Amino acid sequence: MKCNVRAAAVASLLGLASFANVARGETPPPQGVLGLSANASVEVAKDVLAVTFSTMREGADANSVQAQLKQALDAALAEAKKAAKPGQVDVQTGNFSLYPRYANATSAGRAPTITGWQGSTELIVEGRDMTAIGQLTGRITTMTIARVGYRLSREASRRVEADIVAEAIAAFGAKATSYAKLFGYGGYAVREVSVATSEPQPGPVPVMRMQAAAASPADALSVEPGRAVVTATVNGTIQMK
Repeated sequence: MKCNVRAAAVASLLGLASFANVARGETPPPQGVLGLSANASVEVAKDVLAVTFSTMREGADANSVQAQLKQALDAALAEAKKAAKPGQVDVQTGNFSLYPRYANATSAGRAPTITGWQGSTELIVEGRDMTAIGQLTGRITTMTIARVGYRLSREASRRVEADIVAEAIAAFGAKATSYAKLFGYGGYAVREVSVATSEPQPGPVPVMRMQAAAASPADALSVEPGRAVVTATVNGTIQMK
């Protein structure tokens, strides 16, 4: 009997506390709220090829090294511009660096001395015409290939985004309906929801090629772009009813 009285007293106190919270304008904690996540993805052929050419020079005189780098870059740039087509084959210069080489100090307190200069320069070619870019790599003889990368263009990604977003939203709705029934509810209403799309970032593929002693045409670069995965994700909460 005492236990029943004590339980009733506790229930009364909880009821009074809940009434007091409502009276003060406080929102009671939500009941029947469920967080859900759903996603959909599709594979799409990568349609952009990016090739980075580079070369290094070294010598005793900084101006001489700089002139050699400029000569190599200008020759490669002139050849690349012959194949340039906006959106199909785009050309731009990359990093250009020149720095001294030092000899180790022979005595304590003596500053190291400059023994020579070393520098490097880059040329970047990218676009959708992979065949033309691959052939161009065989005609550039003053620089070597440093990196090769493939990626999905924004236009190609947009062409599939609408479909996978619709698929992800449908999957979210199917989950919400199924889970609401499993918890004993007849339906649900969406409280909060967010939709995001993503695709993997391209990773550079290193290519090792020795600089030829005498400039000569090389073989065209073999092209195999592979595929990228575009994903749509829906996150949100539902109010089960």
